[in-house]
Amino acid sequence: MVDEHLHPDDRPVDEQLADLRHRIDSLDLELLKLLNDRARLAQAVGEVKKLDGSPVFRPDREAQVIDRLKNLNGGPVLNDSIAPIWREVMSACRSLEARLKVAFLGPIGTFSEQAALNYFGSSIEPLPCTTVDEVFRATVAGSCQFGVVPVENSTEGVVARTLDLLLQSPLTIVGETSLLVTHNLLRKLPSREGIEVVCAHPQALAQCQGWLSQNLPHAERRAVSSNAEGARLASENDKLAALAGTRAATQYGLHVVQSAVQDEAHNRTRFVVITRPDCHTPSAPTGHDCTSLIVSVDNRPGAVHDMLVPLKRHGVSMTRIESRPARSGQWEYVFYIDLVGHPAQDNVAAAMNELRAQCSFFKVLGTFPLDVH
Repeated sequence: MVDEHLHPDDRPVDEQLADLRHRIDSLDLELLKLLNDRARLAQAVGEVKKLDGSPVFRPDREAQVIDRLKNLNGGPVLNDSIAPIWREVMSACRSLEARLKVAFLGPIGTFSEQAALNYFGSSIEPLPCTTVDEVFRATVAGSCQFGVVPVENSTEGVVARTLDLLLQSPLTIVGETSLLVTHNLLRKLPSREGIEVVCAHPQALAQCQGWLSQNLPHAERRAVSSNAEGARLASENDKLAALAGTRAATQYGLHVVQSAVQDEAHNRTRFVVITRPDCHTPSAPTGHDCTSLIVSVDNRPGAVHDMLVPLKRHGVSMTRIESRPARSGQWEYVFYIDLVGHPAQDNVAAAMNELRAQCSFFKVLGTFPLDVH
């Protein structure tokens, strides 16, 4: 039955609003009580986990919680809103067990920071790093539990340095998240007049090269370690502008001179979450998983074709394949492959076993829930 009090009636508007707001305030108190009840249960879960050393963060479990709620959602809250709301709830509850330390390409205000917050929620201890290399070093050394690094962009393709470090490091991928990347022209002054230099990460400069060529053809394009670093520099010199998000504009007190200057409207960057294998329990199947591999095959005719045959034979979809030099000095290459599925599935396990037998090098980077939220 529809509650008649949820619709306008004959009372004056101010009375109707006062009544509705009173009811919202009452519901907020109920929600607060329920959140604290959930938090106490999360604390109890944490105590049980300590008995067998289970990790605080389980990405597969959190993905299953969100999937279940989306399937049960009857509206009017949109399903797209369920994931960010519950990630924040789970982040706040998780922090009562332990506050996760997460490294990302800094400084504060980068898209990498935003990706970390989108994935873990805001109840984390951030560790901004000056380079992607430093994110890997900090994670390997145990200075943080997790790192978040960009791996590919829908406009400019793969982030080569990240792929090289995934090959060289012992870290495993435990999750992914993608971000709609909107580059804005930021500056101390509210106009484009007098801009001599535009500072940004090389990927951002490449993603905005058409707009820059048309609108700031005489400005120097200066590559810096991150977009937020460009914003920091622009905050110190009114002849400089930066390409960055609105978070960086707020952080460094800059004007958004021009919004959305990227050449592609649907410009997305995919990030992966990395950790040490000893800090992670392998994820259980969620029904929408990705298994990421690095492989190499002998240099012979048909080797790459033969490498893909097991996938076709066992009905395993491949969503990505990239080649990179193996850095052996012998003109050898390694292939980065993303498969749809989990090794616990019989067809995925069979395909991976056959593929492994054909490869001179075979490394599983990780199995993790796909970013479908």
